[in-house]
Amino acid sequence: MASSPNGAEVPPVLPSIPLSKEPVTRAADQSIGGLVREATAQVSTLVRAEVELARAEVTAEVRKGLQGSVFFIVALVVALFSLFFLFFALGETLALFLNRSASFWIVFGLMILVAGLFGLLGYLRVRRIRKPERTISSLKESAQVLSRRGHDDHRRLN
Repeated sequence: MASSPNGAEVPPVLPSIPLSKEPVTRAADQSIGGLVREATAQVSTLVRAEVELARAEVTAEVRKGLQGSVFFIVALVVALFSLFFLFFALGETLALFLNRSASFWIVFGLMILVAGLFGLLGYLRVRRIRKPERTISSLKESAQVLSRRGHDDHRRLN
C-alpha cells in the first residue's frame, strides 16, 4: 500500500475497464436488437468495473483486519503465559498461611475446577449446534423444481 502525504494508507491504483467510444448513431437508425446489444454490453462493462472495485476495497479491508488480528493473537498469547505468574503468586500468597505444598495443591485444584467449568460450558454450547434445516429443505425444494422442470421441458418437446 502506498502512503499519502498525511501518512494514511492509500490503495493502489486499480486497472480500469475502459468504456469504448461508441460511434454516434441516431436511435432511429438502429434496430431494437442493436440497441439491446449495445445496452447489454455497456451494462456488462459497468457491472465488471463495479465488481472489480468492490473486490479491491474488500481485499484491502480484509488485509487490515488480518493485520489487526495478529496483534490480538499476540496479546492473547502473552496474557495466557502471564497466567502462570498469577497462579504462582496465588500459591505463594497462600503459602504465607498454609504449608507451601498444600497451597500449591489448592491452586492446582482451583485451576482444574475452572478448566472443568469452561469445558462443561463449551460442551453445552457445542451440543446445541443443529444442522441447517431451512437450508437443507430449500436445497431439496430447488433440486425438485429443477428436476421437474427438465422433465416438463422434455415432455413438451415430444
